[in-house]
Amino acid sequence: MATATTPVGQDQPTKADRPPVVFDLSQPLVIEGFTPLPRAKEENFKDKFIRKTKENPFVPIGCLGTAGALIYGLSAFRRGKTRQSQLLMRARIFAQGFTVVAIIVGVAATALKPKQ
Repeated sequence: MATATTPVGQDQPTKADRPPVVFDLSQPLVIEGFTPLPRAKEENFKDKFIRKTKENPFVPIGCLGTAGALIYGLSAFRRGKTRQSQLLMRARIFAQGFTVVAIIVGVAATALKPKQ
């Protein structure tokens, strides 16, 4: 069989002769047969907080309950009301548990929600 060979003196582009490929990171990559999704608008902290609160309203309620029980319990401890302080620290632990359960339920609901 005849094999195709190239003459030794013929100019062929080599890796050293090619210009380096430069990627423009400000533009999306162009790939044949692929259409990128449009980028979502940037949302600030306030918009994200409102959206997340609407998705799972029990998490902020639990956080506020935890903070309230902690602050009220510490003030009762400072005033010397040890029995009330102990009860409020137990309420704080209950509120923290409620918050953790709310987060887990929210994550599970988001995972089980069908994609649009």
